[in-house]
Amino acid sequence: MNSTYFDITNKIVIITGSSRGIGYAIARGFIDSGALVHGISRTESDLSKEKNYTHHLIDLKNKKSIFEVVEKIGNYRMKIDTLINCAGQTLDLESEKIYDESIKNILDINLLSPYFLSASVIRFMKKNGGSIINITSIGSHLGFPNNPAYISSKAGLSGLTRSLSYDYAHLGIRVNNLVPGYFKTAMTKKSFDDPSKNKDRANRSLLRRWGDPKELIGPAIFLASK
Repeated sequence: MNSTYFDITNKIVIITGSSRGIGYAIARGFIDSGALVHGISRTESDLSKEKNYTHHLIDLKNKKSIFEVVEKIGNYRMKIDTLINCAGQTLDLESEKIYDESIKNILDINLLSPYFLSASVIRFMKKNGGSIINITSIGSHLGFPNNPAYISSKAGLSGLTRSLSYDYAHLGIRVNNLVPGYFKTAMTKKSFDDPSKNKDRANRSLLRRWGDPKELIGPAIFLASK
């Protein structure tokens, strides 16, 4: 097989949520594969020590900050090849915060920030094409207990992907979903550490186990490559 099929060397890639979890794993995989990665999150990342990684510390709930950071990256690199929207938050239905501003925060991070980021990078992709990869969830297609804000946001993100695909495919801009099931991350630690929930969710997988974030690196590289 011609190895250049999946070559992402020197591709300009923006990854949100790159300080931990799935975003961190994908960012690490892209760095190791030669991409020039710009990570975005609200906390610092130890990936900053890598020579082909640049970290941007911004609040993804702030639309102005989103437009500014994409403009900065695009003007510096003169192009943007790939955007991976991975940042996400969750909130249990049973939480006392369910009726306050926390619900809006979930929608801002999980749905609106990918919307604004996509709108921003498309301007830099119109000439040469590109790839937008949205990390949704198995919950975007299935009912899931006690998590309405998260599920609603991920279902909306899935719909956004289909809409952007339709509107921009003619310009060579590919927009796809990666749809994880039950993956072990900091966000899912509470469920993973609960023996009953761990077993129940593992049994819903054909592999009878939880996923490792590193297993999403290959699919993401495939979608980012030519």
